[in-house]
Amino acid sequence: MATISPENEHPVKAFGWAARDTSGVLSPFNFSRRATGEKDVRLKVLYCGICHTDLHCARNDWGFSTYPLVPGHEIAGVVTEVGSKVTKCKVGDKVGVGCFVGSCGSCDDCSNDLENYCTKFILTYPGIYHDGTPTYGGYSDIMVADEHFAAVGTMDGIIDTVSAFHPIMPLIDLLRSHGKLIMVGAPEKPLELPVFPLLMGRKMVAGSGAGGLKETQEMIEFAAKHKITADIEVIPMDYVNKAMERLSKGDVKYRFVIDVANTLTAT
Repeated sequence: MATISPENEHPVKAFGWAARDTSGVLSPFNFSRRATGEKDVRLKVLYCGICHTDLHCARNDWGFSTYPLVPGHEIAGVVTEVGSKVTKCKVGDKVGVGCFVGSCGSCDDCSNDLENYCTKFILTYPGIYHDGTPTYGGYSDIMVADEHFAAVGTMDGIIDTVSAFHPIMPLIDLLRSHGKLIMVGAPEKPLELPVFPLLMGRKMVAGSGAGGLKETQEMIEFAAKHKITADIEVIPMDYVNKAMERLSKGDVKYRFVIDVANTLTAT
């Protein structure tokens, strides 16, 4: 039986940039999407963020990527079509798309506003971090020795955002008793977990992938109410491979955001 091409497998024509192999290099790609279902929302993509998860998936760092792969899951756009059972969106609305889709709505996770752990992940993304402990540290830079020793035992909590292999013993040292180390990055290799420092200080290591719909909506509404915005670096579509290269080297000050509406040209 003949294989159906990605362009013709589904009725809705689409265009993006895809990685074809573990090099992660992206290039123009025609593909297709399913018809809009009764609970679906179709939108025109205006902007798309780039995060380290896109880099991991494009290069198959986690071992489950399937090629061709079109990364991108931090999307903002305008609704162009809604299904018959959609009640919260209408054509013309400005909307955002996160990292998961397809939760059942009835399991324990969904009942506890954790739909993200019941979904068919588009891409796994640490988007909303929820923790009840006051947090005074965010670990993304390496402290010099003097700074590190001065900070030992001083922190109630640390959010570790590093998505590459790294030692966590120095971070556990920074925690005071009953402190929490929250892992939200996703290294491609397992990290070593020293147990004795946890036992001696009643310290904890926990993790969070992403928040559920309720938490995400609350965060967006809070940001809108208080006019909290993000510093970003807006880039054209044809700069995406350079942006991914810079991301892999840590040469990033602000989140990359692709101006899809004005720079993506179908071929």
